Amino acid sequence: MPEGDTVLVTAGRLHRALAGARLSRTDFRVPAFATTDLSGQTVREVAARGKHLLLRTDAGFTVHSHLKMEGAWELRRPGRPLPRPEHEIRAVLSTEEWTAAGMRLGVLEVVPTATERELLGHLGPDVLGPDWDPGEALRRLSLEPDRPIHQAIQDQRVMAGPGNVYAAEVCFLRGVHPATPVGRVRDPAALVGLMKRVMEANRTLGRQVTTGDTRRGRDRWVYGRRGEPCRRCGTPINRLATDEDRVRYWCPSCQPGPDG
Repeated sequence: MPEGDTVLVTAGRLHRALAGARLSRTDFRVPAFATTDLSGQTVREVAARGKHLLLRTDAGFTVHSHLKMEGAWELRRPGRPLPRPEHEIRAVLSTEEWTAAGMRLGVLEVVPTATERELLGHLGPDVLGPDWDPGEALRRLSLEPDRPIHQAIQDQRVMAGPGNVYAAEVCFLRGVHPATPVGRVRDPAALVGLMKRVMEANRTLGRQVTTGDTRRGRDRWVYGRRGEPCRRCGTPINRLATDEDRVRYWCPSCQPGPDG
């Protein structure tokens, strides 16, 4: 499930392959943009904004995509077949040296670059972006003191980039139960600062490692570990699916409930 660091790595990979090159073919396989043709335009840059990918051309257009839960962009050299299954491809962007295929994209649209602000202006400061402002993130976090902290810190209007994995892991590292109301979290500024440090540590990995151990199965404290022993105290990890948060993971001993 891509989070801000994964999107940043994807943007960097696409930028290195496509920036400065002329598009020889574009194929958008969504009804609203099926007839859109950007061929002949030059890719100016590929950038990330939170969980959003923005490919900008010299003609003033932006290919805006969001990976959602399962999306990905894959690169192929000319002559190599497109990724399979082909029915999952939502966009194909080709240059002389590369073909980029957008797979299972949750959002795909082509918009004037000048209107990006209308699409993304609601986002909070980007944890991994040049606009990062911890004070503004804290202000936005504090606007709804009764909201569960696990839900609030992955709200892209509060800060852009964190998702369910980081929400669970940062709550664990701060010893905060995920259902704790924001207004009852001790030192929320420290939580915001920790989110920044943890995500920065992963900005080149493209995956969420919070334990410092990159081995699969050893890389997280609680997320995805229901019933497994806590790495600190041995208590089995709890899991709860909720409509608004998707799923919470926590250690009942290390993260006691907000009422005790």
